[in-house]
Amino acid sequence: MVNHRPRSDAGIVFALPIEAGRFADRAREARVFETDGLRLHEATVAGRSVAWVVAGPGVERASRAASLLIAGHRPRFVISAGFAGGLTPGIARGAVVTPRRAVRTGAEALELAACVAAAEGEGTTIVTVDGVVRSADEKRRLADASGADVVDLETWGIAREAAAAGLACGCVKVVSDAALDELPAEVVRLAEATSRWRQAGAALRSIGRRPAVAADLWKLWERAVIDSRSLADSLERTIATLPASG
Repeated sequence: MVNHRPRSDAGIVFALPIEAGRFADRAREARVFETDGLRLHEATVAGRSVAWVVAGPGVERASRAASLLIAGHRPRFVISAGFAGGLTPGIARGAVVTPRRAVRTGAEALELAACVAAAEGEGTTIVTVDGVVRSADEKRRLADASGADVVDLETWGIAREAAAAGLACGCVKVVSDAALDELPAEVVRLAEATSRWRQAGAALRSIGRRPAVAADLWKLWERAVIDSRSLADSLERTIATLPASG
């Protein structure tokens, strides 16, 4: 990765392709760079220079991707973007949240910068964990233990890399499942798949074992497409408010 590139106004780390899909549709003059097995994208969105990467799920992948993005594209502002699970009943499925604090068990809490995106969950806390939290009971226990309102697998790692580089890190998340929603067991295998082909293979194997899962997975996919649009809208509004480089 070349380090003398002009600075980007924003650098965004997504976990999954579905999270980044509708945002990528808004990009103009897009270019792609390959480095260490990751595809880093650079384009103009809302009149700003933006770089982004799809890291894959998990805090270690997110940390590595954020580090590469920061080193190669030198963004002025870092954003952790994607889907999150709701932990408290007051946050509805489909809500856009912009947490101001990232926590992780056994680690120092990290402050997150304000994002301008219109959000129902401004000022919430997000907890980063190592596996998908599926049941309402698991969500309630995690909320009690962490004091968090939403959960994901990446944000704390991204915020840690941004802090190490002296950069502000914001967070824009769409709540893909509310506190009382129960996720099918198969969603764990899909979340762990690191490519579209592996996700497709995991889905087919799940359907073979339990044919009724097809309806559950289709419903999740339809919701994810809608959530991806909401995420893209919120990111575009946030990016438009950032100072332009120059």
